[in-house]
Amino acid sequence: MRDITVTGVRPVTGLLATLQHTRYVLAENPVTAFAFGLFVLIVVTAIFGPHLVPIDPLQSDTAQALKPPSARHWFGTDQLGRDIFSRVIVATRLDFGIAIASVALVFAMGGLAGVAAGFFGGWTDRIVGRISDTIMAFPLFVLAMGIVAALGNTVTNIVIATAIVNFPLYARVARSEANVRREAGFVQAARLSGNGEFRILLTQILPNIMPIMVVQMSLTMGYAILNAAGLSFIGLGVRPPQAEWGIMVAEGAAFIVSGEWWIALFPGLALMIAVFCFNLLGDGLRDIVDPQRRT
Repeated sequence: MRDITVTGVRPVTGLLATLQHTRYVLAENPVTAFAFGLFVLIVVTAIFGPHLVPIDPLQSDTAQALKPPSARHWFGTDQLGRDIFSRVIVATRLDFGIAIASVALVFAMGGLAGVAAGFFGGWTDRIVGRISDTIMAFPLFVLAMGIVAALGNTVTNIVIATAIVNFPLYARVARSEANVRREAGFVQAARLSGNGEFRILLTQILPNIMPIMVVQMSLTMGYAILNAAGLSFIGLGVRPPQAEWGIMVAEGAAFIVSGEWWIALFPGLALMIAVFCFNLLGDGLRDIVDPQRRT
């Protein structure tokens, strides 16, 4: 009798599988696709926007001050005659940069500290827990105000303050996820294979908690933009005349009563769209990076 060899379809793995799953998630969920579209638009605006604006965002023209939206000035002009459309576009790079830098910093601090606390326990867990409890004892925005006021209102200090106030969120999420997985079967198998504890932490635990951490990072980016805008609104953030959404809303708030609504409206809309985008993006990223959701 002859042997009959059955050849099956080779499963798609690696990057191609991830791309196919991403396409499936975006096709099945229009809200997620819309959020990703907004994210791409924000990224493109942040990268290329300052080179494409029609008017210098710092150029003042007092003869054109407080002009409503028109064909030349799409979003109108402010009290100094500066083009609001150009300022909104240019501010995207600054606010998006603050969000990216603060999220990267807090993940490096809080995420890794939380993973170590959940995996090793003992004094590591106690130290990370006490640091988180101390930060959570203060209202977070008030704590950010105090940090920036003490260090100085620069972009770097805004990033540091935003990372510090978000430390407990990352530490607690990472700790709980690592604590659940530290006795899992794949971890025991890694130990039996001769891997050290730090190697297991970095190669087994950390990759398996990344789905929930990616969702947390997406949500924190929205909060980081709000935090930077809030600090600028009260005068503790980015300094004028640099274009920033919070500063522009603060400058336009004084003119709403007199009827110049466009000065605060368009920067506020840009801020709302960015936060809305990152909040919606979290669920979509979870569906894409979580292996349990792949079919």
